Amino acid sequence: MPTKERLTRMIRAGAGEIPADIVIKNVRLLDVITGAITHTDIAIVGDRIVGTHGYYNGERLIEGGNRFAVPGFIDTHLHIESSLITPFEFDRCVLRHGVTTVICDPHEIANVLGAEGIRYFLDCAERTVMDIRVNLSSCVPATAFETSGARLEIADLEKFRHHTKVIGLAEVMNFPGVLAGDPGMIDKLHAFQGDHIDGHAPLLLDKALNGYLAAGIRTDHEATSAAEAREKLAKGMAILIREGSVSKDLNALAEILDENTSSFVALCTDDRNPLDIAEEGHLDSSIRRLIAHGRPLHHVYRAASHSAARIFGLHDRGLVAPGWRADIALLDSLENCAVSDVITAGRLVRPELFESRYPVAAVGLASMKAKPVTAKTFVVPANPARNETLVIGVTPGKIITRRESAVLEISENGLQPDFGNDVIKVAVIERHGRNGNIGRGFVTGFGLTRGAIASSVGHDSHNITVVGANDADMAVAVNRLITLGGGFVVAEDGEVTAELALPLAGLISLLPFEAVAEKLHNLRDAARVLGCVLPEPFLQVSFLALPVIPHLKLTDMGMFDVDAFALVQ
Repeated sequence: MPTKERLTRMIRAGAGEIPADIVIKNVRLLDVITGAITHTDIAIVGDRIVGTHGYYNGERLIEGGNRFAVPGFIDTHLHIESSLITPFEFDRCVLRHGVTTVICDPHEIANVLGAEGIRYFLDCAERTVMDIRVNLSSCVPATAFETSGARLEIADLEKFRHHTKVIGLAEVMNFPGVLAGDPGMIDKLHAFQGDHIDGHAPLLLDKALNGYLAAGIRTDHEATSAAEAREKLAKGMAILIREGSVSKDLNALAEILDENTSSFVALCTDDRNPLDIAEEGHLDSSIRRLIAHGRPLHHVYRAASHSAARIFGLHDRGLVAPGWRADIALLDSLENCAVSDVITAGRLVRPELFESRYPVAAVGLASMKAKPVTAKTFVVPANPARNETLVIGVTPGKIITRRESAVLEISENGLQPDFGNDVIKVAVIERHGRNGNIGRGFVTGFGLTRGAIASSVGHDSHNITVVGANDADMAVAVNRLITLGGGFVVAEDGEVTAELALPLAGLISLLPFEAVAEKLHNLRDAARVLGCVLPEPFLQVSFLALPVIPHLKLTDMGMFDVDAFALVQ
């Protein structure tokens, strides 16, 4: 909130009586409400726009060069942890793409470290250049059918509820718990009545959806078809069109964004890594693609800014107009969303802004508590009562999996992979030092014919997940991952061929994002050498253990049928 003196200066500068702090000269301003484009200056005092649709003098001038000015973009749902970099590096990586506000759910780190992880994110959010807002994690753990490193009840969340960076309650993933009236879930929903409550309801429709929405839940980023999204829109949900590194729903949902819906649609990435950001962009990529799909241009920019702000109660931003927060992206092209400069809270983004941030100490550097394994760890015993074995079916670009089955050969070392039908082993190893559980099973869709891939990123409880064509290589990959304190590892013929250490809670690198992107590139190449056919193998591995996304998953407790919400086999 500005002081009275600053407020008076804003008024006088906006009226043209005194110079503004900053004036962006000679821009073409896109009005995301009407679609009009106006040649103008933009005057700024402090963090607020004070003048448009005219010519202004300022103490500092920024040459707009006839570029387009649009409101800064708002990513409405993401997990910064999934970028594999610290919030400070995320800030430096993503702000350049015109993203001036993000709304994160730190439930990945919360599942490992509990309240300590949320506190770390809030401490970082107070210091970043972009505005990081936080929704408090609603489902830690996501279910009772996996082992997490922590548990958060409503009393734990209440400690953070009134923090200036907190918006509301994060994605309510346990929709079966909502519908069943789970007491802990009801406690959280009741406490946040009247505040923002984020949704997460894949394939939930009809009266079950009605019951879920009756809890006061308002958004969903899990729609994967236009029909699903339209039912949810009709029932008052705002739809967040997601395009991440593994969950790619934009092509399926683009048609829902039009002049009738754009005030009720926003954009999000959910999970996006630095390599994809470097190669494709962030929300700017989604904007380009939606425009290429023929969506009305100013409605796309409205969804990326004003609609997002309105949906999440950020009433000070989302327009380039007097009285609004000075979050502005300057574009060389509207159609290509070619971001050339960014202003956030009235500051032109330059390297020195990032250099001035006060550091926050890393946490969770000793969170990897799994014990070393051997090849025998991955023997899958045959079940004499079943002829067929359940197999998780993976589809590229989807975290929803298929329920499949296979008849597998049996040897003295148990059930064997079937390379001819692309059926290989998968295991989930409890890594929080609580019980030593190991879930074992089979998966199809990776294409591996040799070697193994291991990850300590395993949504949402973040145990170790490993897929492989060879038990010995699976052991090599897992043991190296334990030594690293978490990360990604590729192994072949008894050797580690690529790796990325993620020592902060087993989720986040301490390296600059450029170095992380390079190591991810090496990991992708190493996975392809093993025969992997998935564009994003490590993110697909990380979602194999997520028991709130249909249809079949594997946790440290065993194979899990999400539709029945029960362990099977």
